[in-house]
Amino acid sequence: MKASKSATLNQRIRSELEGRILSGEWAPGFRIPYEHELMEQYGCSRMTVNKVLTALAESGMIERRRRAGSFVARQSPHLEQVALAIPDIAMQVTAMGHQYAYRLLRRQLRSARDGDDGEQELAGEASLLAMDCLHLADDRPLALEHRLISPTGVPEVLEVDFAVTAPGSWLLQNVSWTRAQHRISAWGADAASARLLDVKAGTACLVIERHTWRGDQAITRVRQIFLGDAWDLVARFAPGNNR
Repeated sequence: MKASKSATLNQRIRSELEGRILSGEWAPGFRIPYEHELMEQYGCSRMTVNKVLTALAESGMIERRRRAGSFVARQSPHLEQVALAIPDIAMQVTAMGHQYAYRLLRRQLRSARDGDDGEQELAGEASLLAMDCLHLADDRPLALEHRLISPTGVPEVLEVDFAVTAPGSWLLQNVSWTRAQHRISAWGADAASARLLDVKAGTACLVIERHTWRGDQAITRVRQIFLGDAWDLVARFAPGNNR
């Protein structure tokens, strides 16, 4: 329980710092509050703060300078930026005052499908971890998730009990990333998906497909199917913010 609370605090601190950077509130070159300032602000240990700052540095969002502190990175022109933050569904559902629940429907270690370049990139010379998951709010289905994770890029993923921990939440808390690609589309639920979401076939859904990398290493690929009336996408931009 203690570890779970620590992971949640770690993710909350990271999400808030990332939000200030991505919104433009903290511009490139801005000095991040010192570790002791963040410790006081969040009432946490130096280890927790250091873990967050290390993850942000590994993702390329900040630069850590010895004796000077941490600063928002000045991005190179060739770096890709994500237009949408990667959400933790559990945290967002809870923040909106609803009770979150999660079910692992299927877990399988398998080979990449022939002809699927995305799967081949994730698997490399090894296998893929494939999972189907269902997210619920107040005991009602909210989203269906089909996720692939690369054990080559994230070896420890094979030891995680995803029957109790949603893979997206675990990845956000434990694995840094440097690049992501989103694809958003509208879709009418097919019979199998509709049955799991407890709606009629053809019901309008919002589909988010996301690929995530750390450097050149593909980390995960996910297809999330949200009920159309249950999820909004909001992007906030500041003047002069080209991200």
